[in-house]
Amino acid sequence: MENSQNNGSKRILLIVALILGLGALGAGAWGLSQQKAKASLQAENESMSQELGSLNDLKEDLASEVDSLESAYQTLAGENETLQGSLADAQSALARKDSEIKANRGNRLNEVNGLKGEIQQLLAEKANLEQVIGDLQAENQELKERTGQLERDLGSARTENTSLGNLNKTMQSELKRLTLANFKASGFQVEVEARKPKATAASGKARRVKVSFDLVDVPQEYQGLRPVYMVITDDKGVPIQGSNIQERAVVNGTSMDIIAVKAKDINITATQRLSFSHELEEKLRDGFYRVSVFTDIGMLGASSFRLQ
Repeated sequence: MENSQNNGSKRILLIVALILGLGALGAGAWGLSQQKAKASLQAENESMSQELGSLNDLKEDLASEVDSLESAYQTLAGENETLQGSLADAQSALARKDSEIKANRGNRLNEVNGLKGEIQQLLAEKANLEQVIGDLQAENQELKERTGQLERDLGSARTENTSLGNLNKTMQSELKRLTLANFKASGFQVEVEARKPKATAASGKARRVKVSFDLVDVPQEYQGLRPVYMVITDDKGVPIQGSNIQERAVVNGTSMDIIAVKAKDINITATQRLSFSHELEEKLRDGFYRVSVFTDIGMLGASSFRLQ
């Protein structure tokens, strides 16, 4: 029994010892944990102190920026008030100007319309003047061309007149030299006809040359059957093509050779009208020509014609 009690006491002591040991271990562990917590709190305190310092610095910077912004705001507010006044003045001036423009708009519109009308009239006058100038220029050009042509024609006419004058001088000289005083033609006429019996002066159309004349009061001694010759020469006295009748006439005792295009024997009476006709074998060129009529004792008459 006593052993049983001792064993029970030992158990109790052992339990108490265990409890005390466990308490000691718990106290040590708690102290260690408290020490760690304190160290952590100190670290956190230091971090928060540093952060607080940074926040204070940021606060001071922000406060400085706020002051600067307030100063800028005050400046801008003053400028805004000034601009508001300037805007009001500008709006007032603009309103006055707008009123003036509206008041003058009618007059300006009338002036513009008037100017447009004047401009249209001036443009029309300009177009008319340009047309007139163009017409005048064309007319001047035409006049220049016509003047040039007239000058050329005048030169040609002068040359032709010279040729005609020389031809007439030669013809008159021959008439005086080769005709008899009381046996010569009067009313001497020369006509040039085209293919159809129609007069022409175009060298390209001339197909026939006709001559007619009168013999009046022919002395008895010259009457009777006589040969009559038709001679055609150019302005230089050269017989035309087809002149192949070669004869001889005696005038005032002087013998002369002639080349005729036509010859026929005619009974010469005191008064009569004679005619000859010759069909051209080739076209004649432009220029002057002479038709002469001879008998065996002299020239009866002559006349000239022109082809062009």
